[in-house]
Amino acid sequence: MAAGIREKQTVALKRMLNFNVPPVKNSTGEPVWKVLIYDRFGQDIISPLLSVKELRDMGITLHLLLHSDRDAIPDVPAVYFVMPTEENIDRMCQDLRNQLYESYYLNFISAISRSKLEDIANAAIGANAVTQVAKVFDQYLNFITLEDDMFVLCNQNKELVSYRAINRPDITDTEMETIMDTIVDSLFCFFVTLGAIPIIRCSRGTAAEMVAVKLDKKLRENLRDARNSLFTGDTLGAGQFSFQRPLLVLVDRNIDLATPLHHTWTYQALVHDVLDFHLNRVNLEESAGTESTPAGARPKKKNKKSYDLTISDKFWQKHKGSPFPEVAESVQQELESYRAQEDEVKRLKSIMGIEGEDEGAISMLSDNTAKLTSAVSSLPELLEKKRLIDLHTNVATAVLEHIKSRKLDVYFEYEEKIMSKSTLDKSLLDMISDPDAGTPEDKMRLFLIYYISSAQAPSEIDLEQYKKALMDAGCNLAPLSYIKQWKAFTKMASAPTSYGNTTPKPLGLFSRVMNTGSQFVMEGVKNLVLKQQNLPVTRILDNLMEMKSNPETDDYRYFDPKMLRGSDSSVPRNKNPFQEAIVFVVGGGNYIEYQNLIDYIKGKQGKHVLYGCSELFNATQFIKQLSQLGQK
Repeated sequence: MAAGIREKQTVALKRMLNFNVPPVKNSTGEPVWKVLIYDRFGQDIISPLLSVKELRDMGITLHLLLHSDRDAIPDVPAVYFVMPTEENIDRMCQDLRNQLYESYYLNFISAISRSKLEDIANAAIGANAVTQVAKVFDQYLNFITLEDDMFVLCNQNKELVSYRAINRPDITDTEMETIMDTIVDSLFCFFVTLGAIPIIRCSRGTAAEMVAVKLDKKLRENLRDARNSLFTGDTLGAGQFSFQRPLLVLVDRNIDLATPLHHTWTYQALVHDVLDFHLNRVNLEESAGTESTPAGARPKKKNKKSYDLTISDKFWQKHKGSPFPEVAESVQQELESYRAQEDEVKRLKSIMGIEGEDEGAISMLSDNTAKLTSAVSSLPELLEKKRLIDLHTNVATAVLEHIKSRKLDVYFEYEEKIMSKSTLDKSLLDMISDPDAGTPEDKMRLFLIYYISSAQAPSEIDLEQYKKALMDAGCNLAPLSYIKQWKAFTKMASAPTSYGNTTPKPLGLFSRVMNTGSQFVMEGVKNLVLKQQNLPVTRILDNLMEMKSNPETDDYRYFDPKMLRGSDSSVPRNKNPFQEAIVFVVGGGNYIEYQNLIDYIKGKQGKHVLYGCSELFNATQFIKQLSQLGQK
């Protein structure tokens, strides 16, 4: 994917904001001023990709939610970007009747049905506004891009397609159909935007298979409809795929329930695990110190701060996949280099203040003027650097507080040992009953990983003992009852997943690495170094992408929407390894798997992989879904 999905979706959005004509590169004229009206879905799609400043550069003076009270601005064109739902359509018809804007450019995030289109047409005729509805477009942008190589289906109403929704024991067939249709609609939009028809592989007998069958059908129907096909000519990414099509691997969350519960050690995944990190924005609560007031000390209100971790943040792009100790060290280095630059500017300033007529000073002055000029011109860059350093100092400190207070390094190391079946230096019972280590939830996560990863389940007597210890620690046991059912069910279906057999190597404690002037007091936190090991999802991708034969993936179904007749076979038609692949997890994904895939593909020359999931959850959200399933 020479151009990442982020770039393609951004280009599509910019074209839409420019009234669906590609923006002219070097036009000097002012952009046309216009209003952007979106619903919550539209907002979630745009916000990770375009900043308010970029919107303003495109001529968007106001951006408003469709269902807010909006005043009429009769001489301005309005661009709508909304889902084609009943209530949205009603509101748009109302806007037409009230003659709010000069002209209307209606863009639907996913395809609108004929009947709803007729509703709008009727309203336009009734309001005598037919001439004002300038364009109506289906944009096929119903997915959210978070990274160049990562996307998630939806954020609003995500509980409708969550792991819990798909795995509810009392789900009806029609409900399941609806969930699958929602997922398929988004995946279809994704491939329209990508401009490629994938070859689909999926595991049998899972929700992933249902998605594959429906997606294959939908792509096939669109290709057959020659007049309206979305995959013709110019949309097909200017032929960069002409030789090779991407592989779409659809996996089900149930093949690996341990990873989403795993404590992690890389920066981005940690931020997602312990902080409130959502659509590339992290929200921190800053506790201010107590103020000494005459009436006694009163704790200040907590400030909420939010930071955007974006593509333009060089530090984030470089370190989001690094182990946390490395990140802390890098923040420190950045800070030192910034201080050195700042001191240089200060030094030059003080020299500039030299008085007296001696020649030395004059010649020094002319030399320094040049230096100062260059120092001043690099000021905006310096300020930006300072902003990023402050941002990462705050975020990393917040993460560190969690690591230290919950002993996450100990958990991470212990879980890695469990997952790789190596010998444990401390009994699980001790870990659970240690009052200093972690929250009840951390203990539950640890125990669930142990339970999922063990080849044979612990005996009833042991299990009772564990349960008692968990109860004493204040854990809610509902997730365990669901995992027990799940394990009993999958035992019939397949062997437990293996997680490779490497463990992280501790490099001694942090304190040695850190110099004394560091902001991060890391004493007592282990400096663990990750060894690359492939998680189940990455292993499946590796087998299918490299065409390796492996019992784990040999019976995966094979779909090719371009073939005239669909065939139900596991035999791939082409035997060549793929260059590009998209891994999509039905039932939710996480940053641990994403990072694992990225690390895996780094070692493969010229290959690309994209990671997508129906929703992005951290362990806390996942445990919550498991306990809801366990309560039934």
